[in-house]
Amino acid sequence: MTAVLVAHAGKTGGTREIAEVVSEELRALGHTVDTRDAADVADVTPYTAVVVGSALYYSRWRPSAVRLLERNVAALRERQVWLFHSGPCGQAASLVHVSLPASVAILAASIDAERTTTFGGRLDPALVRGVLPRLMARGSRVGDFRDWARIRSWARDVGNHVSSHVSL
Repeated sequence: MTAVLVAHAGKTGGTREIAEVVSEELRALGHTVDTRDAADVADVTPYTAVVVGSALYYSRWRPSAVRLLERNVAALRERQVWLFHSGPCGQAASLVHVSLPASVAILAASIDAERTTTFGGRLDPALVRGVLPRLMARGSRVGDFRDWARIRSWARDVGNHVSSHVSL
């Protein structure tokens, strides 16, 4: 069995829910998985592979996810790493690929992370705070735009890649 960390960072729980589904799929493939808030991860050395997911807010990753990458660059270079972010909302959310913010892209390149995957997000006006987010939470972007079949498929691909890499 391979030890995998799935770390997540978000505000309203949508990215955590994606991380939980990714973890379920990895466990179904026989991996040992810890699912943790990125803010609670101090060390990645117990893991063979690491998945880090962040919600996107104004095209930025959550600070706790960025800090996890920054604090563990050396260890992450020695592991398989996958990154995902969630956040696009609207009918075309599943078709959108959002580039990594520049600072995260530099970190991803330095640890040789796999290509980042973008998943649609969830926008629930009852969960957002502040005037600007509430204004954005009106209209066609309100709802849950996460494509669970796509998320599960991506997680299985990650799990299969980890399995094949470890067995070599």
